[in-house]
Amino acid sequence: MDSLGAPERALASFPFDDTQRKNWHYVPSSRMGLPLDKMDTATRGQTRKLLSTVLSPAGKGTVQAIIDHEVILGTTERAQGTARHARDPGLYYLSVFGTVGSPAWGWRFEGHHLSLHFTVVDGDCIAALPSFLGANPAEVRSGPHKGLRILAPLEDRARVLLDGLQRNQRERALIRDRAPSDIITSNDRSLSLGRAEGVAGASLAGRQREHLLALVEAYVNRLEPRLAEAALATVRDLGLDSVHFAWAGGIAPGEPHYYRLQGPRFFAEYDNVQNGANHVHSVWRDSANDFGEDILRAHHRREHGLREAAGRRLS
Repeated sequence: MDSLGAPERALASFPFDDTQRKNWHYVPSSRMGLPLDKMDTATRGQTRKLLSTVLSPAGKGTVQAIIDHEVILGTTERAQGTARHARDPGLYYLSVFGTVGSPAWGWRFEGHHLSLHFTVVDGDCIAALPSFLGANPAEVRSGPHKGLRILAPLEDRARVLLDGLQRNQRERALIRDRAPSDIITSNDRSLSLGRAEGVAGASLAGRQREHLLALVEAYVNRLEPRLAEAALATVRDLGLDSVHFAWAGGIAPGEPHYYRLQGPRFFAEYDNVQNGANHVHSVWRDSANDFGEDILRAHHRREHGLREAAGRRLS
């Protein structure tokens, strides 16, 4: 932030408690923040370095691929005569909430099919959710990038898990004949989840459990190793047994389909229905600690207690 000029800093800066912090979305529309196309070369480099502090090399590569995918999507839509939006890889925005280095602050990097949120308390990144990744087309079917599937692990690992289920397990996993048109939680600011559906991890054994964990890791491993391990530790501590896997829609590749993973502190959705089942939306969330809410509450209680204790000593 110190390297930004005053106009750029004004675009990027928001109070920590600003409603914009939770006003996130993944569609191609106008946004607040500092876009890549208003950054100079040095600032773009600093933004890439910032992303490198929280993302794994694979995660950073996926994020860059989503940005670059706007060019492919724009070319495809113009060829099909379906262009309705400007597809511009410069329209990805950095927003900083609060003062960098203060006890609590956060930042977001967001644009079409991408929304990444990070919350920092006492110098430690304590939340990296919600985390949304999307791709249209899910698979490039023509041109020089033919065969490209930038979110392939999210589908492929789910299919390995589904294919490895026994008949009675699959019957529990298949919750609907028809997939929803989008992720059910959309861009909700907070999660309100019903009873978990599908087949529970407790019902799985051996390789099946390995496949379930591998699917969880497909989401978690976009983060740098320390953050990824903390997320996996939360799943392990609460038990893989309590994570449910549910599928809706067609089973054959190419058919509209949807799945979700739901556990006490791990929730992920994947939907591929739009554009002839070639348009993916996926999200990873934590019902207790999206935007760092759980840890922030504990932080505020601790700070309040310290202030009260200091007041008593002075009185």
